[in-house]
Amino acid sequence: MLSTKIAGIGYYVPEKVITNFDLMEMMDTSNEWIIERTGIEERHYVSEGEGTSDLGAAAARKAIEMAGIATEEIDFIICATISSDYFFPGSAFQIQDKLGLNGIGAFDIRVACSGFIYGLSIADQFIKTGQYKNILLVGGEVQSNAMNFSTEGRDMSVLFGDGAGAVILQPCAGESKIFSSHLHADGKYSQALWAEVPACNLKPHISHELLDQGRQYPHMNGREVFRHAIVRFPQVINEALDANNLTKADISLIIPHQANLRITQAVAKRLDLTMDVVYSNIHKYGNTTAASIPIAMCEALAEGKFKRGDNLILASFGAGFSWGAIALRY
Repeated sequence: MLSTKIAGIGYYVPEKVITNFDLMEMMDTSNEWIIERTGIEERHYVSEGEGTSDLGAAAARKAIEMAGIATEEIDFIICATISSDYFFPGSAFQIQDKLGLNGIGAFDIRVACSGFIYGLSIADQFIKTGQYKNILLVGGEVQSNAMNFSTEGRDMSVLFGDGAGAVILQPCAGESKIFSSHLHADGKYSQALWAEVPACNLKPHISHELLDQGRQYPHMNGREVFRHAIVRFPQVINEALDANNLTKADISLIIPHQANLRITQAVAKRLDLTMDVVYSNIHKYGNTTAASIPIAMCEALAEGKFKRGDNLILASFGAGFSWGAIALRY
C-alpha cells in the first residue's frame, strides 16, 4: 500500500495586527489579564471583504510552491473550517475557483479545532488507495467577524484570530510518511463550546430577535474545556506513540492545536516534556481554530525545530468535543 507524505506547507495571515492594547479600547480588559489567562499578545484580523477562501488560497499557493508542482497538478481539495465564506456552499469551492482548478473534487469538513487533523486523516486514505496524487488540504478561519467585542463577550473574543495554513499531500515510498491517525469525539459536550445560531431547528434559522439575544456569538464553558483538554491531549498523543512503537524520545516535536498557552503548558507537564518539545506560537496569532496546526508547522520548520526525516506528533482538542492526533515522519 502507498504511504502519504507532506510535500509542501504554507501559511497566510491577514496584514492587520490587533494587540491586547487594541482590545482594551473595546472592552474592560488588560494586557496582563489576557496574557495570564491565554498567553496571547496579538492576533491578525481580516480587512473588510476578506474571507476564509482568500486566506486559504494564499496559503495554498505557498504550499504548492514548496511542493514544486504546478497548480494544475492538484487533483482534490479539502478545506477544514467552521467559518466558510457563506453558510453554503463551503470554502473549498471558492478556494478551487481562486486557484483556477474548476472541475476537480472539493469539500469542506466542519470539525472546528480538530479539523486539520481530521482532514489529514481523510486525505491520507485517498492517497493510500491511489485515488489522488496531489491533495490540497487547507485549514482556514475568519473568526474575528463572529466575535462579541463587548466586555460581556471578552472571554471568547480575546482568544481568536484569523489565518490559514495549507499542505500538499502526495504518495510516497520513502521515509517521509504519515504513520497513523487517531480520531475521537464526544458529542454530549457539544454545548460546552458552540455557536447556537444560525440553526436549522429554528424557524427562521436566524432573526432580529435571535441576534438581539446574542445567540449568534460563540460561547464556551472554559473550565469544562480546560478540564477535558489537559486529559485528552496526553491520551491521544500517547495513543499515537503506542500505535507506532515510538517513545517520547523518538519525537522531535509535538505540535498541538494552539488553543491556550495554559493548556499547552499543562499538557507538556503531564507528558513530562519541556516546552522545547511541545511547540507554541499562540502569542503571535491567538487561536486560529483549524488553521493553528499548519501555521505552527510552518513556523516551527522555519525556526529549525524539525527537518526532513524527523518524527512529529500533531494533536488537537476542541469543539464537539473532538480530539485527535497524527504521527508522521516529515
